[in-house]
Amino acid sequence: YYYYYYAITATVAIRTTAFQPPISIRRTTTSNNNNNLKHQQSIISSSRIKHQHHESLIRRCSSSTHNHHNNNENDQYQLEKKTWMFQDRYPIAYEIATTTTNNNNNEEEVTTVPIVLLNGFGVGSFHQHRLMRQLLSDHQQKKKYVIYGIDYLGQGNSWPQHPQDGNSEDEYQLGYSADLWLDQLFGFVTEVVLSSPPDDDSTTALNSNNNNKVHLIGNSVGGYLATHLTHHHPHLISTLTLLNATPVWGLNLPGWDGKLPAPAVPKVIGRELFDLIRNEDVIRQYLEAAYVRVEAFDGTFVDGFDDWGCCVASSSGAACSSGRGGEPLGVKIRACTEGDGGHAAFASILWSAPVSDVSFYEALEQIPVDVLLLFGGDDPWCTEAVGKRMHVTLASRRNDDSGDGAAAAACRFVTLENVGHCPNHEAPTAVTQVLIPWLNADGSEERRVVPLDSVRQIQEPWGEVVIREVSIEESESLGLIDRVVSSMVG
Repeated sequence: YYYYYYAITATVAIRTTAFQPPISIRRTTTSNNNNNLKHQQSIISSSRIKHQHHESLIRRCSSSTHNHHNNNENDQYQLEKKTWMFQDRYPIAYEIATTTTNNNNNEEEVTTVPIVLLNGFGVGSFHQHRLMRQLLSDHQQKKKYVIYGIDYLGQGNSWPQHPQDGNSEDEYQLGYSADLWLDQLFGFVTEVVLSSPPDDDSTTALNSNNNNKVHLIGNSVGGYLATHLTHHHPHLISTLTLLNATPVWGLNLPGWDGKLPAPAVPKVIGRELFDLIRNEDVIRQYLEAAYVRVEAFDGTFVDGFDDWGCCVASSSGAACSSGRGGEPLGVKIRACTEGDGGHAAFASILWSAPVSDVSFYEALEQIPVDVLLLFGGDDPWCTEAVGKRMHVTLASRRNDDSGDGAAAAACRFVTLENVGHCPNHEAPTAVTQVLIPWLNADGSEERRVVPLDSVRQIQEPWGEVVIREVSIEESESLGLIDRVVSSMVG
């Protein structure tokens, strides 16, 4: 039952949000105006109750939200929006976040560290802006982080050039699947991230000292894809970090291979479900279940690369330094669904198959790179028990005698209390606190011992986060119920 529920909800969440829906989605189709009114009154009441909490958060905001994290006052941050042609046919939207330093002292060589962030379902790289900026703010001077975010084909701003509900020439025989997205990510890493074209400048060009590898960080289904990408191409990956990774993929419904145009029945089902889950009220229900603190996504704070976490306005009307408002995350998610290709893409994904060669856990136990599990501890779906199963699977590589290096690779498991399914967005400061020593460590031996929870309590703009490392002994002592439940997922 748990696996069935998980697969259903994971699939229904596709194209709308990075999160699987709570059971309350079932009530959405039968809600009426009175229920909507009660919901609005509940929100108003909740806002009044939290008024004092909001005011205390507002008082802690300053116009230099990020600068106080900056290790070098000469650093300037930039976010570039770009497009890459996948298979010379599909325009893929991606972003590059970098730091430029106004320091002419070049006596010491700077190591370029390429980092690729992979999103969950239904969002674009905008869901990574907070983490991008925080990683750049906390970087070390001898490390130059170059951080990439990418929208999967059929998500965010990555679409066929002329979509027509699955009937255009650009969509013909296009099947939105895990294998397609893996092909896209492999091409992106090799053709964009690890490539230094002659016309590229020092901002995005990679130095030879990065060993021609990337650090891969995936949230939700991005963790699923990151695991399989690492399994397929371990020579491209320095480290793998899984942020509440989902170990399953959709429904793989029978009767159609998912290649457009869709037959009549899948087309109707896909359209009805897509219109249901992109309803504004339903999106908010997803987010309320996925996040611990509503202030992290409801527009109370700026949600962007610049001034993230800055309060939109206090009771006195003071605004953040950028002058930008706080656009709720749900509005951004809804905007991703407004094009002419969404219904067809959703139907295709409903019927698409998981990665074709091995399961998630089979891939996980075979990858020969260092892996960090970094989980929001209050995720209602990818629970700590699921993370512990992954931890035990990774630790079993110690007994691997295949000679491929997996047994020597490091694996660590850290939880973030008071954080839900998307720690990259709800706890970017805490995630950065753990990631920096992990990314900067020199090889597997150091990553096995470097402190990842030296600072136990982190203050995000909307509340406190507690960092705790989970030992392998604790993961191996998983209770019977959690062991059974986690074994049914993936």
